[in-house]
Amino acid sequence: MFTLTITKNPIQFLFQIQFPIPLSLSYFPICSIPKRIHFMAPPSKNNSLNCHCSSASTTPNQPSLLVFSGGTAFNGVVEELKKLTTRVAHVLPVSDDGGSTAEIVRVLGGPAVGDIRSRCLRLSDQSTSEALAVRTLLGHRLPIEEQKAKFEWYDIVEGKHSLWIGVSKPYRETIRTFLAYFQDQILRRSEESFCFSNGSIENFFFAGARIFFQSLDAAIFLFSRVSDIPAESLVLPVISTNDRLTLGCELWDGTIIRGQNQISHPTNGSIGAINKSNSLVPALASRIKRIFYMSSEGCNLLHEVFPTVNPVVLEQLRTVDCIIFAMGSLFTSICPSLVLLGIGELISSRSCPKVLLLNGTHDRESSGFTASHFVTAISDALNRTYGDPQNCLENTPSQYINTVFAPKGGQIPVDVDCLAAQGIIHVVTVDSVHDSEGGFFFDPKSLIQSLGNMLT
Repeated sequence: MFTLTITKNPIQFLFQIQFPIPLSLSYFPICSIPKRIHFMAPPSKNNSLNCHCSSASTTPNQPSLLVFSGGTAFNGVVEELKKLTTRVAHVLPVSDDGGSTAEIVRVLGGPAVGDIRSRCLRLSDQSTSEALAVRTLLGHRLPIEEQKAKFEWYDIVEGKHSLWIGVSKPYRETIRTFLAYFQDQILRRSEESFCFSNGSIENFFFAGARIFFQSLDAAIFLFSRVSDIPAESLVLPVISTNDRLTLGCELWDGTIIRGQNQISHPTNGSIGAINKSNSLVPALASRIKRIFYMSSEGCNLLHEVFPTVNPVVLEQLRTVDCIIFAMGSLFTSICPSLVLLGIGELISSRSCPKVLLLNGTHDRESSGFTASHFVTAISDALNRTYGDPQNCLENTPSQYINTVFAPKGGQIPVDVDCLAAQGIIHVVTVDSVHDSEGGFFFDPKSLIQSLGNMLT
């Protein structure tokens, strides 16, 4: 039995709410979830959502990991990682402002959930035909052509689309409720015309649940139950917020760039699939000095803001067996989770393995970087070296990273002498795979085997 502990009792609110759309009581979302849930309201001042499983963990001997990553690069090894352990806390940024996420934030506001959505989908159950049907439905993207996208969306939200085949009534009612609620919220913004092109159904589900509960944590919990993500696998937004957050960066030449997309892969308004290949985007005027958060309004250093880290992330950092800085966009996927107050302090205090998974290919953010440059960038972010002088740390790189995994044949030079000068002498070369576009990536099986060997 699961116990859901809530202080701002949204469940009581759900019983009282008058839906602005014609949904029968059978569409009440929580009661439709095919897992037994018990609700209680404790005498606590904490507004966070806490999910407790009443049965003991079934994986006590598995190593526990915390992974800092974005929503794309690490996805390729998530399935293989389950064979080593499911006790993984996935820490993800909430500053993605591309694709259908950007359209949701533009019209409805709130944090960007694209990276969280992507990881949740990869962690979802695939063991039954219904689980695969649910995963296929939520993983679906609408057509690029706007009119076709809108018509297909209507078919889905009305329950007429073939994607619903194989999804039982409890799941169907649960998912449709929040898709319909999302649609209702869009219609209420009559001054804004929502574009469904290339839209992610899972993004729409997340947005509907987040707005309904007024809680990103509740939306993640709901999706975890709907898609049967292992209870010991956590998907954690690094900042638990219901507000919009904008990423900014300062280049070494003093230039300020606003927005994750503009930093990493400017798209000029394109809504198609994003390709982060270094050869397809213009180079930055100079290297990135630091990453920070900005107010939704304004585009200079005076508009810097300092959000608070999700306390659950800090709790996990205190106890996990291994901390991993995953491959991905260095400054826009990894560093946004590292610059927050409290992260550097905790990581430097731990004596566990702290592993950097080196990228296999350069991108716009890391053009010309060597392995030691990656280490320096991560250390600077955790030390908040170029931020408020009163909040800076002076820890050495080896207090944050003690092991580097590099894909065999990768484009990033592994400068072992420079790494040794930083105090990092443990470098592991892992078999890689080579894609058609010239990139090198960790072979998932070899990577997880190497992690397992290190941890055991």
